[in-house]
Parts: sequence; C-alpha cells; structure tokens
Amino acid sequence: MIPALQARRNAGATVRETAEGRWLLAIPGGPGGVYRWAQLDDHLQRDRRRFPYHPPLRLELRARISSAELPGTWGFGLWNDPFSASFGVSGTARRLPALPNAAWFFFAGPPNYLALRDTHPAQGFLAATFAAARLPFWLMAPGALAAPFLLLRPAARLLRRLARILIHEDAALVPGDPTAWRSYRLDWQPDQVSFWVDGVPIYSTPAAPRGPLGLVIWIDNQYAAFPPSGRLQMGTSPNPESFLEIEAIDIKTGD
Repeated sequence: MIPALQARRNAGATVRETAEGRWLLAIPGGPGGVYRWAQLDDHLQRDRRRFPYHPPLRLELRARISSAELPGTWGFGLWNDPFSASFGVSGTARRLPALPNAAWFFFAGPPNYLALRDTHPAQGFLAATFAAARLPFWLMAPGALAAPFLLLRPAARLLRRLARILIHEDAALVPGDPTAWRSYRLDWQPDQVSFWVDGVPIYSTPAAPRGPLGLVIWIDNQYAAFPPSGRLQMGTSPNPESFLEIEAIDIKTGD
C-alpha cells in the first residue's frame, strides 16, 4: 500500500514530488531562532484515536540525506504525534498532549538528547522505539502542573526517573552512510519491532509501541535535550541548506 501523503512546511522549506514515488524535503540554511521544517504525513489533521495503523505492519522505503552531520532532527517511521498540541505547528489537529509511542529511524544532532535511560544512545542516527500507555487526561494533568519544576535540576532529574516508569524506550545506532541511497524497513508486531537496512536485520526490541500510529517523514532544525544532568533545553539551531529524499514508500498490514 502506498500511503496518501500530505505536505507540510514553513519558513521557506519545500516538499515536492520530483518523480513518481520520489519526494524531496528541503529546508533552507539560516541562523538559529527560526524553526525550519518540512514534513510528509498521513495523519496530522486526524484525531489521535483515528490514526491509521496498528500492528502487524511492515514499512519499507528508500532514503538518503544531504549530510550525515546535520543539526536538528530528521527521520521516518510511525508515531502518535504526542506533542502537537503544545508545539502548535500550523495545520495540526487540536489534540491534548500524550505519552509518546513511536517506531522509527530517527536522527538527532547535538545538542539533542532524547533518551530517558543513560545506557541508550541519545544522539546520532537511531533505530528507536517508545512505548507508553494511553492515559486519560485527568492522569496527564498532574504532569502538566509539574512542568515548571523541570527548570529546577534536582526536580527535573527526579521527573526523568519517574518518566522511565511510564515510558519504555529502546534504541540502537544505525550503521553505514545515510547520505547514500539505502533501503530501510521496520516490522511492527504487538510485542516486538525489528529494523532492517539494505535487507540486513540490524536491531530488534520488545519495546513495541501501542497503536494507532501515523506515518511521518520530516527534516527540521529543532533540538530538545533532557540529559541526566536534568538541564532541560529546547530551541532551534543554525543549519545549512539540507534535504531528505525518499522513494518507494510501501506499507503492508496484516500477517
């Protein structure tokens, strides 16, 4: 199945189909302080409960990136778009924040630090998952009230440890050169996610996300860091002109 994709972009970014089934996502270069973002997805205006995908599912595509050492983030895979309400990106559905569920190939350049467990890689090109229960709003509300305490490092370190109880995560570095055309695949089962590159299995984890999820492909210059020190950081980095190119996207559902 070829998903029906919608293009999102801002600040001079471009998303265009350069050939049948091939897409180019590009952001212009510039200083920090401006969020530059290009994205393809099939869910941004849907209610989170109506996202299209459940396990078992296989996602396959081919991709290349303009540089292996970019600031910001880029990647492709499946997620529940947990923070769209708080980030307020133009065009998103109005949703309350949720705990993250995702299975994706995800790149995070410095100063990003997106691991809750100190033994997991937090930067670089990762095969990664997040798995969390879907909590009702009345249980999420105390977390929102605790947000100001993230500015206090001792409290932030405590909240980071508490988050490990609610959010299971796993990640491994993806080997090889992402600037060359390569084939990527992830197999999502209810109790396992497996990652493949160029037909070779590279990682498997029991930290499988809960559905429903949506497809997302993006490149941006944003960073978020929640390191062991408890020093929370969020913002945008200076970036060169950058692109992510994708082709041969295919999703297979069912056994």
